[in-house]
Amino acid sequence: MQVNIYEAKTRLSELVEQAHAGETVIIAKAGTPMAKLVPLSEGPRAKIKFGLLKGQIEIADDFDAPLSDEELDLWEGKGQP
Repeated sequence: MQVNIYEAKTRLSELVEQAHAGETVIIAKAGTPMAKLVPLSEGPRAKIKFGLLKGQIEIADDFDAPLSDEELDLWEGKGQP
């Protein structure tokens, strides 16, 4: 089904219900299709599983230690490796 923007404004609730029921609604401006109203797909959502990588990742004790002046210069592009 195709409707113009003015009609879509006045019938939005009805058009949303039609889209929810499976009908595709095309919204047009001066006869030119501009947007498509379709139902959302309600696929299964993946549950978040915390701790999946437990024991597989190591972080050094000094990971947040300040960089040396040489490392900082390299990071800032002031030197060559």
